[in-house]
Amino acid sequence: MDFQTLCVHGCDKRYDVTGAIVAPIFASATYAHPGVEQSTGFDYSRTQNPTREYLEHTIAALEGGTDAIAFSSGMAAVAAIMELFSPGDHIVATADLYGGTYRLFSQISQKNGVTFSYADDPESIKASLSSVTKAVFIETPTNPMMRVIDIAAVAQITQECSLLLVVDNTFLTPYFQRPLPLGADIALHSGTKYLGGHNDTLAGMLIVKEAALSERLRFIAKTVGACLSPFDSFLITRGIKTLAVRMDRQEETAQAVARWLSELNEVTAVHYIGLPEHPGYEISIRQASGFGGMISFAVRDEQTAIRILERVKVIQYAESLGGVESLITYPMLQTHADMPEKERKARGVDGCLLRLSVGLESAKDLIADLAQAVGR
Repeated sequence: MDFQTLCVHGCDKRYDVTGAIVAPIFASATYAHPGVEQSTGFDYSRTQNPTREYLEHTIAALEGGTDAIAFSSGMAAVAAIMELFSPGDHIVATADLYGGTYRLFSQISQKNGVTFSYADDPESIKASLSSVTKAVFIETPTNPMMRVIDIAAVAQITQECSLLLVVDNTFLTPYFQRPLPLGADIALHSGTKYLGGHNDTLAGMLIVKEAALSERLRFIAKTVGACLSPFDSFLITRGIKTLAVRMDRQEETAQAVARWLSELNEVTAVHYIGLPEHPGYEISIRQASGFGGMISFAVRDEQTAIRILERVKVIQYAESLGGVESLITYPMLQTHADMPEKERKARGVDGCLLRLSVGLESAKDLIADLAQAVGR
């Protein structure tokens, strides 16, 4: 089935006999047993719920995985992954990493005895491995610097060393990029972002390649209990119905905005993987079918950055991405506020960097809004 058709119609599981077009919201917390040691397949909603199962089957099919597990947020999904590891284990992660993930690694996982190294490319990832390394965790494109990592090249390293490979696929979604067929073991999403697409709910997704890994993660999910509610599962399912058309439109607009930004004297760098001059452009062409709607750009000084943030009107100054509304974020004070200043600046996250999530407004209006905010 074509990707766009699967987005609209979802998985082939049905839970309703009325002919309802939309999968129902099953708001029950618990389920009656037909008899002793008998089950309908649903016992308690922390373990599974029909609305959540429908979403999970749908996203698993879109990512090309054997199973998917839906969590109450993207960070809940990352935290569940960390429960796969024990004190003394080592993980190599992308150097440029979402601040919330870095915070979890440095403040929670490290306290629990897991150690981390950070690297930017397959060669440095390989050089960072040790005898106690258990996994490699990458984002591509990275947040917020939009660096691109060759998934297949990293997968070759992890497979040779029998390591888990986790790929955060939030920015491109399975519409533009599918890490599992490229060799990843787990694809991760903040479903809050493009999958939901409307800035109205939180969700996290883990999609896995192997059944044995699914069993381990499902045990963790039901034990920790950070499961996605039936109503939020419905909202993410609804969002996925328009995923393909939204991603195409947002990419088209982002291309126009990125080219315009590249011509501004006030802008010193534009990080958009759809620009041919981007250092990861060729890798993107090889491993993805699109470039997405995320742009980061640096301006000449902090005063210019603050002026833009305070003067935008159509674009809203807010901390998130992937929705139909365009949002501009100040990573230094928002997504990466908990990262030590030295670490932030080493990654290029300073007072001159802005991150723009392009929504569904017209390119003309977004460019006009940025122009007046800059002072043109």
